[in-house]
Amino acid sequence: MDEARTAHTESLYAKHEKIHAREVEGLYDRFRDVATVGLLGIYYLLPWFQWSGRQAVLFDLPARKFYIFGLTLWPQDFIFLTWLLIIAALLLFFATAIAGRVWCGYACPQTVWTNAFVWMERITEGKFNKRIKLDKNKYTAEWWARKGAKRMLWLFFAGWTGFTFVGYFTPIQELGARLVTFQLGGWETFWVTFYSVATYFNAGHMREQVCKYMCPYARFQSAMFDRDTLIVSYDTERGEPRGGRKRNADPAALSLGACTDCNICVQVCPTGIDIRDGLQYECITCASCIDACNGVMDRMGYERGLIRYTTQHSLEGKKTRFLRPRTLIYGTLLSILFISFCIAIMSRMPMRLDVIRDRNALYRTLSDGRVENVYTLKLQNKTEEPQQFRLFVAGIPGLTLETDPAMPRLEPGSIASVAARVQVDPEGVRAGGHEVVFSAERTDDESLSVSREARFILPSR
Repeated sequence: MDEARTAHTESLYAKHEKIHAREVEGLYDRFRDVATVGLLGIYYLLPWFQWSGRQAVLFDLPARKFYIFGLTLWPQDFIFLTWLLIIAALLLFFATAIAGRVWCGYACPQTVWTNAFVWMERITEGKFNKRIKLDKNKYTAEWWARKGAKRMLWLFFAGWTGFTFVGYFTPIQELGARLVTFQLGGWETFWVTFYSVATYFNAGHMREQVCKYMCPYARFQSAMFDRDTLIVSYDTERGEPRGGRKRNADPAALSLGACTDCNICVQVCPTGIDIRDGLQYECITCASCIDACNGVMDRMGYERGLIRYTTQHSLEGKKTRFLRPRTLIYGTLLSILFISFCIAIMSRMPMRLDVIRDRNALYRTLSDGRVENVYTLKLQNKTEEPQQFRLFVAGIPGLTLETDPAMPRLEPGSIASVAARVQVDPEGVRAGGHEVVFSAERTDDESLSVSREARFILPSR
């Protein structure tokens, strides 16, 4: 009985088998290569670009400044980051509704780095058949040499990835200088190590398991699909029944479909699925099976497209509608958010003014009969150059403004806190609350000014 139970357990819990994706050539393979090289090039080279004497893209957390080329964002500009994240999410939904998991197949970091690690594996271990043979003949001299060379390449690439990641938060030239002299700080060492280890295991070892078991996008993507969404699909009507045959054989004469049952579409799949079984959540829409099947069709003298990008409506002989409610809603929201974001960025003021009323006393009556309200003005210089400002107040005839101390010269990114006393003769002015407007303008450019409203209180007489 124990032996039977053991056999039953083993049949339920089969050991995970490593997927060796076969090499493939074709249009989509070239497109993936271009996307991988381009995206990795941007990631690794961007921190080294300089802009006006500083790193072009730098998220300086200690200084609480984000540099993106000529744009400097402060903690008060967090709304722009939120805005961008919403745009990115909607763009992903829009692309998924139209073209399925195209993000996963070509631009997802997991896919991009896995492509790079697989490329290094092929350089050191050889092509498809040789890698399988190498894994069967373990612990030979060749196995140690090839596996060792692969691990060295992986470790170097993962370390470079972690170093570059931290280089977006610490000036990368300074980081490099401290790295070679072993003077990295504790947090810098931690994040370089953490991101290097994560890259090594995610892209080198886990690969398709991240997409199949860890990525939430694979789970909820079906909610954004409909029968007009582009997917990688096998044409069952044309391909079935499957069967082997000689080159240029007429499938109709053999009572067969176009599929030769060569299984190359399965061998090239990075997640190890059979696209002929229909749409599956593991499919990342990389189109490797399309390139592989088209190659077989060319050799057999058959028409391409047995596996292709298509829609379920198209496979059913119906017309595909790209303009439909969900794509129109996504497209409209994206356009509104993107246009408003651009307008907000272009009209963003290089200074910020906040007005805070004194909560200890609503007003004071001075010895000469005038009424005084006290405020705290906080003015921030959001430029990269020192600035001098002038302050004004308006809203009630005869208002006067006194500040303590006098308006200082603000250094880049600095915030000045100034006590402002606003006074007015109450004669002829109704009692109660009045709206007043505080304004700050740059002394060198009067067109650059910012205003904030506040409440001025006059007592009843």
